[in-house]
Order: sequence, then C-alpha cells, then structure tokens
Amino acid sequence: MRPPEQMDRSELERWLKDAARLWLAHDGLWFQAVERAYGTEAAIRLDMEAWERFSPIEAKRILARLGREPGGGIPLLVEALNCRLYALLNRQETVEVTGGRAVFRMLECRVQEARARAGLPDFPCREVGLVEYREFARTIDPRLQVRCLTCPPDPRRNGYWCAWEFTLTP
Repeated sequence: MRPPEQMDRSELERWLKDAARLWLAHDGLWFQAVERAYGTEAAIRLDMEAWERFSPIEAKRILARLGREPGGGIPLLVEALNCRLYALLNRQETVEVTGGRAVFRMLECRVQEARARAGLPDFPCREVGLVEYREFARTIDPRLQVRCLTCPPDPRRNGYWCAWEFTLTP
C-alpha cells in the first residue's frame, strides 16, 4: 500500500473508511470490555464521559478543516454532521432543514447492526447520544439545542434508528 500522500481519491476514500471502521471497532471493544468488567450502567456512564470530551474535539477539528468559526447555525451544523467519522460508516440524512431547525436521522447504524449480527440486544444509546450530540452541536454553535425524537431503547421505526431535533435559540 502506498502512503496516503501518494494515493488517488478512491484509494484515499477506502483508506479513510477503513480507519473510521477501526476507530469504531475500538470504541465498541472498549465499551464491551468495560461492560464485562463493571456492568452496563458503568459502561454507559463512562461512555457518556468519553463522548462529552470527544464530541467537542471532533467538532473543532471539523470546523478547522472547513476553515470555519463557531456560530454558523443550522447550515454549519448540517455541513459538520456530514463530516463526522460516523458519516463515512452510517447512512444518515438531515431533513426538515430551516434556518432555525433540522432533524437528523441515522438510517443505518453500524453499531446497532453489528450488535444484531452478534446476537446482542440493541444498545440503549439515548443517554450517550444526548451528550454526544449536545456537545457536538454546542461546539458548532453555542445557540444550538438538541432533543431526542427517538433512539434505542426505543424500537427502530420508520426506517431509521434514531432521530435528533436541533433548534437554534436566539
């Protein structure tokens, strides 16, 4: 394999997707190890703590890559959501986009689908997601608020795993 600086676009895309899969695999293995050692509640609590710290880091790096500053409202949030590592792995959509509101949906979730293949129950990710999306959105624009519309432990419905409403407050 050639080093990234010598790769063409399709090679770089494959390389980046593979790196994102490795990142997500590590995240899942870490969670399962903590869950086995300390139980699901402790694993979720620690996962929330990690996402609370990671989400702003990811958002700041995305802003830097885009050459943007915080404060771009819903349009910048939609753009940034499409630049996350998850966007390389999961099928997602942003709908009902206005200047003050957007609904983000995870249509295919690699985490939930991997758990299903392994015979595991759905991961109850609502609490973790609230922290993750709140901190990500807040970093993109401090005026953004997030509300969970549906997320496991809710059952999958209407063709998506979770849905999050983002609103811009004055």
